[in-house]
Amino acid sequence: MSSSLFYKKALLLSLPILQVTFANPLHHRAQNSTCKKTKVAILGAGVAGITAAQTLHNASIEDFVILDVNDYIGGRVRHTNFGKDGNRNPYVVELGANWVQGLGSKGGPENPIWTLAKKWGIKNTYSNYSSIETYDQTGASDYTSYFDQYEAAYATVEQDAGKILTQNYQDRTMRTGFSIADWKPMKYMQKQAIEWWEFDWEYAYPPDQSSQTFSIVNYNATFYQWSDENNFVIDQRGFNAFIIGEASTFLKPNDTRLQLSKNITSIAYSNTGVTITSTDGSCIQADYAICTFSLGVLQNDIVAFSPTLPAWKQTGIEGMQMGTYTKIFFQFPANSDGSYFWEKGATDPTTQFYLYADPISRGYYPVFQSLTAPGFLPGSGIFFVTVVSTQSYITEQQSDATTKAQIMEVLRSMFGKDNVPEPLDFMYPRWSTESWAMGSYSNWPPGMSLETHQNLRANLGRLWFAGEATSAEYFGFLQGEFVALFPSPPILS
Repeated sequence: MSSSLFYKKALLLSLPILQVTFANPLHHRAQNSTCKKTKVAILGAGVAGITAAQTLHNASIEDFVILDVNDYIGGRVRHTNFGKDGNRNPYVVELGANWVQGLGSKGGPENPIWTLAKKWGIKNTYSNYSSIETYDQTGASDYTSYFDQYEAAYATVEQDAGKILTQNYQDRTMRTGFSIADWKPMKYMQKQAIEWWEFDWEYAYPPDQSSQTFSIVNYNATFYQWSDENNFVIDQRGFNAFIIGEASTFLKPNDTRLQLSKNITSIAYSNTGVTITSTDGSCIQADYAICTFSLGVLQNDIVAFSPTLPAWKQTGIEGMQMGTYTKIFFQFPANSDGSYFWEKGATDPTTQFYLYADPISRGYYPVFQSLTAPGFLPGSGIFFVTVVSTQSYITEQQSDATTKAQIMEVLRSMFGKDNVPEPLDFMYPRWSTESWAMGSYSNWPPGMSLETHQNLRANLGRLWFAGEATSAEYFGFLQGEFVALFPSPPILS
């Protein structure tokens, strides 16, 4: 275990219990006899929501309902059909969460998501981050030596983060930490591409906007506690098959306690109960409610709270960041010999990743991933690129045609103008504009304290909050959805 992980765990165990003032009981909607009554209302049917329901079931509490705006179980673990195989059947690709990150060590602890993935037979393949080739606007360009420089600086940043945390120093940006460690890539676009691959691709924010302390805490909690492996899910049932599987262990077929396509508009809370109203005019009156909405939903006032959230709660919500991570999918035709243009251009045709350093803009369509590599979807012709943060917002606001043209220009500079054919299919999600998500996952900004983060997860009367953004250790990770239910509401005591 790293020293910073040890320090972090010790500090988290000593977190104070915050004293909060509960709102006065509400009467106008709470006394409405037309509302359906239940013991616990669970708001959201993603990993956090289904885990909450399962926890109630395991405690022999069966009087609950699960409400979700979507027509499926899974939340941001979402897939879609894309392209066609040789039999004209579509492939399934993941729009949201796509990896099991940090599996487990032999004889040691195991990531609960990995445990569930194995339980439900989720098909996945090891992502080999050493299987990478580097490019810039001139084509293939070997700048992999910068990886070692980055890693050396990161080791220093990691040690400094432990000191900041244990000695209660002021937090700072990862950029400051890197600069102190003599990693200063600003004048070198190839170095910036390396940094994007190593940092932005994980946190969906650049080092300038990320906490040094909690970026390290976050990384160590997963990859040092369990393992440094990342397995990419290619299950053609969809990654959410494990969530559906878990739900099936306590929900009956057509169970009326699972209410999908239910668009919640308002939540009235007090220290005596919670009332939830939906667009169809229906309402639920619950003794308790567990809200698993994404941080983006809470930040953008998608749902009205009554009374208005107190200032300390709003500070906790607004203090965190909601990142956007956008995967942009292409399906390309094969060459006459069955290969694909990126395989022809690579030193190793089984290469998994292709890193591009744009000469002008950092993070401009930087990481391409091949799904034709062995163990993924061979013969699929699927090649996708990921953008985050500002480039995600730009891409998600512009037209498909504009985005496709920009990426095709990048690909032709990487692999040669005459070597890149027109795609057979093209698609990407727009997470930052989905009203039920408003982004992909959370990130810890510099200067946000643990106490302020506790306000994000703290309850309001009988309204409780869960989800990856409420986890101090696993924010941004799928496992954050699983573990962020504790401390549990009194109903579980």
